[in-house]
Amino acid sequence: MSKLVPAIKVSNFSFYYDDKKILEDVSIDIYQDKVTAIIGSSGCGKSTFLKSLNRMSELEGQVQIEGRVEFFGQNIYERRVNLNRVRRQISMVFPKPNLFPMSVYDNVAYGVKLVGWRPKAELDEIIEFAIRSADLWDEVKNKLHKSALELSGGQQQRLCIARALAVKPKVILMDEPCFGLDPVASMKIEELIQSLRSELTIVIVSHNMRQVTRISDFTAFFHSNENRIGSLVEFGTTTKIFTNPLDYRTRDYVLTRLN
Repeated sequence: MSKLVPAIKVSNFSFYYDDKKILEDVSIDIYQDKVTAIIGSSGCGKSTFLKSLNRMSELEGQVQIEGRVEFFGQNIYERRVNLNRVRRQISMVFPKPNLFPMSVYDNVAYGVKLVGWRPKAELDEIIEFAIRSADLWDEVKNKLHKSALELSGGQQQRLCIARALAVKPKVILMDEPCFGLDPVASMKIEELIQSLRSELTIVIVSHNMRQVTRISDFTAFFHSNENRIGSLVEFGTTTKIFTNPLDYRTRDYVLTRLN
């Protein structure tokens, strides 16, 4: 078995929106080229934790943190860190497609153009590669210059993934990427995650326990206390979390949602 290398190392991490504590003392290693699932009841801080891994949470309000989040050894919360670079290398896909009101092509090209100018031929190659990587090329190759908003919900979500892939990230964070999708569209997203797992580190928040068992290598279970402050209860291989958890709260949560 190859050695596990942390792509992201979280140490004693607490998170606040203004003065309200959302997460307390979270420590976890997120391993390179593996799929890590984050599970737990609504309100336990899963999505907040996910967005804290590339500091997207700061777009939603004033935040404070304690502890460290290291991306291949660099603390991303250092004062002089290049936030745009962090967010390119750690991309995010949201529960609902957040496409721009522009063409399929321009949506995928958007982040690439922000990085810098590329010759048209090179940009075309990047766009095609990203859309192919999102398993969407055959469905949209004749619609590249039509509005992305004309695509189905599942296609729009895969286009969001293509847009994330176009800037060549090392990590993709996915917050309920199958939210609101029908079973066929959801399965396509799962198949896409399976195809990307050897090339990227993927962190996914999901309420679908069957999905988690199908696609993830590791699972982190979060739980909130009576003050609605979330913390990490247990982390391990997905097989262990679902068959032999150490904490009764993990066992109760998993069993309730699998049955």
